[in-house]
Amino acid sequence: MIWVILPAYNEADSLPRLLPKLQAALAAYPDGWHVVVVDDGSTDGTAELLEEYQLTYPMSVVTHSINRGLGETERDAFEFVAARCAPDDLVVRLDCDDTHEPEFLERLIDKVAEGFDVVNTSRFQPGGGQKGVTGYRAFISRAANLFMKLIFNIPGLRDYSCGYRAYRGRVLQDAVRVYGNQFLQLRGLGFTSTLETVVKLHLLGCRFAEVPFVLRYDQKASASKMVSSITTLGYLAMAVLYHWPFGGWASQYRGLRKLYRHDRDAALSRFGLRGVRMRTASRISL
Repeated sequence: MIWVILPAYNEADSLPRLLPKLQAALAAYPDGWHVVVVDDGSTDGTAELLEEYQLTYPMSVVTHSINRGLGETERDAFEFVAARCAPDDLVVRLDCDDTHEPEFLERLIDKVAEGFDVVNTSRFQPGGGQKGVTGYRAFISRAANLFMKLIFNIPGLRDYSCGYRAYRGRVLQDAVRVYGNQFLQLRGLGFTSTLETVVKLHLLGCRFAEVPFVLRYDQKASASKMVSSITTLGYLAMAVLYHWPFGGWASQYRGLRKLYRHDRDAALSRFGLRGVRMRTASRISL
């Protein structure tokens, strides 16, 4: 099965455009598909719209009574799916604002089938790009990704800040078991969770790849939720936490990557947190 994660905050204008395209892209998938929307305290009618869509689409809704931010939203979505998916299922996370076209899902699915654990869409691969983005914003995005490459250097990745990704169900389950509530440790710092997800999965031992895609910012119907200053602070904080010489992530999980690739069961036994209690959101509709 393919699980589609959609973080949503005030997306009443975007959902009617995005969901039919998702259905068209996945309708023929033989093992079925299911959408998980995390409504992060929307106030524009998104909640009412999702109630209607649950009658039409294979969909679950996780609801936050107040807006908690992208990090909390992604954490709840990953935990929700990890607790329900099969190890061989595919989990795809898209933005809900219609800037991530479902037509690229086929490329992601095919790339995962080649043996990769995480497949990222990339604006910076040949054939990729972005529309509707100002020159200044494009420059800042490129500079930020060069900084991330320099600091974290994950093989197979060039676009660290795009959240349009496919994950094997197994690796999300393993990440929740190993990291527990610290899987997304900096979830309160803007969009930092998008970067932290791949950094934590890299430490776990996942294999990464990318496929080119075009970011359609010109189709964005809702207002931007990103606060650049907070997200930038999050990136800097993560760089310190990762490389801190006295107990940073790189030293705390030293040996996990190599052991996980050689003997997954041994890695989970050594690093895994036994009896991790799944955190649940305020309301889950199935």
